[in-house]
Amino acid sequence: MNISIIIPCYNEEQRLSQEAFKKYSQDNESIDFLFVNDGSTDNTISILKELSSSSSNFTYLDLKQNQGKAGAIRDGVLYLQENNNYDYIGYFDADLATPLFEINNFIFEIEKRQNMVFIMGTRFARMGAKISRKPSRHYIGRVFATLVSMLLKIPVYDTQCGAKIIHKDIVYNLFEKPLITKWLFDVELIARLEKLIGYKEAKEVILEVPLQQWSEIAGSKLKPIDFLKAPLELVKIWRKYY
Repeated sequence: MNISIIIPCYNEEQRLSQEAFKKYSQDNESIDFLFVNDGSTDNTISILKELSSSSSNFTYLDLKQNQGKAGAIRDGVLYLQENNNYDYIGYFDADLATPLFEINNFIFEIEKRQNMVFIMGTRFARMGAKISRKPSRHYIGRVFATLVSMLLKIPVYDTQCGAKIIHKDIVYNLFEKPLITKWLFDVELIARLEKLIGYKEAKEVILEVPLQQWSEIAGSKLKPIDFLKAPLELVKIWRKYY
């Protein structure tokens, strides 16, 4: 199974751990990483050049202007489409709030349920897992998830976790056109999937995988005011796709 994981990077000079990626790659040579420099103004691009020179599993795409996370991931997907030799294309956050070993857990679940095309990490706090999240964000997330479930008409638990893997048969269609939302593009991708194959079919091929570990990392680009934009973005999605 060939997989490429896109890592969107915007001013990640202080947070991007080269050693974490190098160590993981040594034991998982079938996993490639595409680092997308999203118009960073710090030394991120130099770090990505250095990292990419250390292994054939690492490549980078340098965007001169900031596109935002959604745009950076889309540009990464379209860049990979030129080769089109991957079974799955995914994306993880550069700060590794979701550790890289979760990729292997995703693969394990994919191999058990081979009809799944849209795999999502889920920050489900439970015994035996290490999910560290501020209570305020957790409760806001539960309210938000309820609204999203009503909109999408499927019982989704956590759309906003920054760890996704999507099958090659669907990923290029989902990212073909620019996304209309900046903060809720994960929700928009599911809306696009539903539009493409139908509600019932989407429910059968979306898999939420509870993470074993997740923690909030200092320096997040997401600000408290961005939560206030969420209802407006949900309205935009509803108008566009429903």
